[in-house]
Amino acid sequence: MPRPIRTLAAAGVAGVLLAGMAVAPAAAAPTTIAGATVSHRTSVKERLRVDRVPTPKLDWYKCYDYAECATVDLPLDYDKPKGATTEVAVLRVKARDQKRKIGSLFLNPGGPGGSGTSIALAAPYFLGDGLLDRFDIVGVDPRGVGASDQVRCFKSVKDQTRAYEGLNVAFPYTKAEEKAYVAASIRVGKACSTTGKPLSGAMSTAEVARDMDVLRRAVGDKKLNYLGFSYGSVLGQYYANMFPDRVRALVIDGVLDPTAWFGTGKSGDLLQEDRMRSAQGATKALREILKRCKPAGLELCPLAYGDPAALFETAAKRLQAKPLVIEDPDFGTFTFTYADFISYILGGLYGPYGYVDVAYLTQDVLTLTDPAAAKATRERARVAVVQRAVKAGETRRAFDFPYENGLETFLGVDCTDANHPKDAGSWPARAAKADKRDPYFGRLWSWASAPCARDTWTVRDEDRFTGPFNRRTANPVLVVGNYWDPATNYNGAVASAKLLPNSRLLSSDNWGHTAYGTSACATDAIDAYLLRLTLPKKGKVCKGDIQPFDELPEFGAAVRADVSKSDLAAQGAPRRGAPKQLPPVVAPLPIGTLTGR
Repeated sequence: MPRPIRTLAAAGVAGVLLAGMAVAPAAAAPTTIAGATVSHRTSVKERLRVDRVPTPKLDWYKCYDYAECATVDLPLDYDKPKGATTEVAVLRVKARDQKRKIGSLFLNPGGPGGSGTSIALAAPYFLGDGLLDRFDIVGVDPRGVGASDQVRCFKSVKDQTRAYEGLNVAFPYTKAEEKAYVAASIRVGKACSTTGKPLSGAMSTAEVARDMDVLRRAVGDKKLNYLGFSYGSVLGQYYANMFPDRVRALVIDGVLDPTAWFGTGKSGDLLQEDRMRSAQGATKALREILKRCKPAGLELCPLAYGDPAALFETAAKRLQAKPLVIEDPDFGTFTFTYADFISYILGGLYGPYGYVDVAYLTQDVLTLTDPAAAKATRERARVAVVQRAVKAGETRRAFDFPYENGLETFLGVDCTDANHPKDAGSWPARAAKADKRDPYFGRLWSWASAPCARDTWTVRDEDRFTGPFNRRTANPVLVVGNYWDPATNYNGAVASAKLLPNSRLLSSDNWGHTAYGTSACATDAIDAYLLRLTLPKKGKVCKGDIQPFDELPEFGAAVRADVSKSDLAAQGAPRRGAPKQLPPVVAPLPIGTLTGR
C-alpha cells in the first residue's frame, strides 16, 4: 500500500477576501516560434518587483537530525524592495542522490496558514523514493506563518482570548451562537486590520508567490518545481499565472478554482463558499458512503440494519434538538453538540477510512440518544465518543500561553486575498441558505470567512493578484482532482484545468482530501510528471486503493470483535465499543480555531 498523505496528519504534519481595487496588468501575449505557441512571459511589472531583489544567500544549518534550516529577510512590499522586510523560514531535506539531482521541489500543504517547513520535514514519510532521490525537498513557512515572522492581531493572549469568545464552536447553530460568532468575527477582523498591520495586509497569495520566486532563485533553480495540496493549489495557480515562463513542473492536488477563490465580478458579493461549494463535495461523499453501507451488510457497516441515510438524519436531528452531555471519570463533563457531530464527520471524510467514522460515530450517537439502549452498549458508545474527543483535544484544559495565531494566519491570507460580502451580520442567513442547498456542511464551510466581511476586515494589499488566470506556462500544469474530496470540490479541478491552456486533468476516484498517497495510480502519475515531465493520458481516471466497506480496518475489526452477540440481540443492531485504534482523521474542524483547506 502506498504511503498515506492527506490527511497530512498521517505524516506528522501539523496540518477556508476583499482587498484594494488595483488590478494586475495582463501578462504579455504568448510568443510563437515557427508557428508553435510557447508560454506567456512574466509581466514587466512582476519582473521589476522580484528580479530587482538581490538573490538571498541562504545560510543553511543542520536541524531536526536530517534536515537543513535557514531564514531570509524578504521585502514586506515588493514595490519597496529596500523598505521594511519580513523574515521567512525555509527548510530542506537534501536529495539522496546529489549527483543526479534535478533541482528543488517546493511543497505547500494548504490551509491557508499551513506550515511548509513541517510538510518538507515530513517528506521522507510520504513522498515517493524517486522524488526523495532526485529533488531537494523545500518547504517555506509563508509570511506570517509558523517559524516565519508571525502575524499577531492582538497585543496579548488576554486580549485575544476575550475577542475569540464566541468562536469556540465548530460552527454556530443556535441564534445565540450565531450572534456571538458574528460579534467575535467583527472583533477579530477589526483587530487584524489595526494591531495586525502591516503584516496582516501583506500576506496575500501573490506576496507568497513572489517570495517563492525569489527563493527559487536562491536555491539555484532556473525554473520552479512545485507540489501543492488544497489551498496550495491556489498558490500554485497564482505562481503559474504570475510567472508562467518560470515553471518546470507544477502539480496541484485538491484544487480550488482561483476565480471562485478570489471572487471575480458580481460573485465577489457572494460568500466564498457559495462560489467554491466545498460543502457540495462533502455532502456528495457522505451520501455515497451511506449508499454503499447497506449492500456491505452488518459485518462491515453497523448502520446496515436500516436505511443508513435515514439513521444519519435521525442522529443529526436528535443532536439538533438536544446536545449530549457526557460525563467521564478522567476528563470530567463535556457537551457534544450537533455542530461537533458534523465537524467530526467532516474530519473523518478527510481520510480514506472516513466511512468508518461515518458509520460508527453515527451509531454511537444513536445509541447515546436512545433511552432504551442497553447499559453496557451505552457505556461502550460513551467511551468511544470520549476517546474521539481526547484525540481531537476537545477535553484538554486550555492554557493562555503561548500566543496561538492559527486562525489569524488563515484570515491574513483569505481576507486579504479575496472578495467577501460587506456585512458580517449577513452571515447567519447566508449560511442557513447554504445548508439547505448542501445539507449538514453548508453552514460549516460558510462560517469560515465571517471575519473577512469588508466592513470589518479593512486592511488591504494593493498588490494582490486579481488575474488573469489563463496564462500558458512554459511546461504543463498537472491538475489532480478527487471525485469524493470533502474540502476541495472536484468541480474546482475541472474549472482550473479549463482555465489553464497548458494543463492536464488527472481525475481520481479516491476517498479523502487530495489524492497523493491514497491512490497508487495518482501517486505514480504525479511522481512521473515531476521526475520526467511525463503526463498521464488525457481522460485518465485513477482509483483509490481504499474504497468504502471493501474492508474493515484493523481498528474497526477490533471494535466489532468487542461487541458481544448478546448486546446485538438485545439492541436489534450492532453497537460500537471503544476502538483500539482511531482512524487516521477523527478531529473535528472548529472553523474558529482550525483552517480547513
